[in-house]
Amino acid sequence: MERKKSKKLWLKIALGIIFLIIAIVAGYVLYVVISYNRIEDNTILDINGTAEYDAMKTDTEYTAVTYNIGFGAYTQDFTFFMDGGTQSWADSKESVINCTDGDIGILKEHKADIMMIQEVDTDSTRSYHVDQRQIICSAFQNMSSVFAVNYHSPFLFYPITQPHGASNAGLLTLSSTKITSAVRRSLPISDGFSKYMDLDRCYSISRIKVENNRELVLINVHTSAYGTNGNLQKQQLTKLFGDMKEEYEKGSYVICAGDFNHDFTGNSKEIFNKEVPEQYTWAAAFPDELIPEHFIKLTDYTGGITTPSCRNADKPYDEGNFTLTVDGFIVSDNISPTYMDVIDTQFKYSDHNPVELKFMLKK
Repeated sequence: MERKKSKKLWLKIALGIIFLIIAIVAGYVLYVVISYNRIEDNTILDINGTAEYDAMKTDTEYTAVTYNIGFGAYTQDFTFFMDGGTQSWADSKESVINCTDGDIGILKEHKADIMMIQEVDTDSTRSYHVDQRQIICSAFQNMSSVFAVNYHSPFLFYPITQPHGASNAGLLTLSSTKITSAVRRSLPISDGFSKYMDLDRCYSISRIKVENNRELVLINVHTSAYGTNGNLQKQQLTKLFGDMKEEYEKGSYVICAGDFNHDFTGNSKEIFNKEVPEQYTWAAAFPDELIPEHFIKLTDYTGGITTPSCRNADKPYDEGNFTLTVDGFIVSDNISPTYMDVIDTQFKYSDHNPVELKFMLKK
């Protein structure tokens, strides 16, 4: 009799534990679903900072840099769980600050007039709540800045060993010439469950006066990568290129830069790697056929195609890492490029290398 009672007790305890786990999981899923929201398209963005100049000049050389800083986590030995590595957070708060300061040093060294930066965290678990935007903007107080949130998620309990946590990150654009207005444009994202991991893709459009009464339009973009398909990426680029075409038809100069999550040259995977294992084919060749007339994807690297812009972070960086180029510039044909190349940082502060462009606005 006592054994039967004991068995019933243990059965009740086991069932209770199972029901508790189910309730916790269901509650968490409900929390994620309820927390989900998208920022409204065409949101007007705040402009901060005081720029040195009021208008840009034609036939004058300027420097622009695009740089995905990888939320300050990617030291050379950092590996990321979504790339096949093991880590979800940066090594420490001090490491995030050190990487951010290193990024700033690179940007200052190259004296960029325009900076278009991606994966800038403001208040994220993964980067120990370091406000990278504030650190960067403080280092460039003589520039206008615009920040567009493109990733804001509730607390994610994956991976279990080190939950990724809550994330708040975005695209930061800085200019030594005054930005007069800016808007945030929402990109199409997945309708499936992956949308909860891909919040909230966008691009920002910033406007700068030119002395000939035209405008330079800066478009800072970071398209989707993980768990996306070619059709979604095509939808994102189609919307982006539609806005670029519209701006050109108004008479504007247009520079679009960022992390396109495509093989930007179309063959960089083969150039930088002896072989391309199937798990590394996630970056398809850039769909050049979608680029509208009067726009040029810049792949004429001054030093030749010798330096990749991105490493896969499945293992610490060394010469054997899988690398390719996913970052770059697309410009309108009323802009004359004079120099363009990938800055070789040996991936010291990020899983990306910056790309530098020198250009002039045609009269």
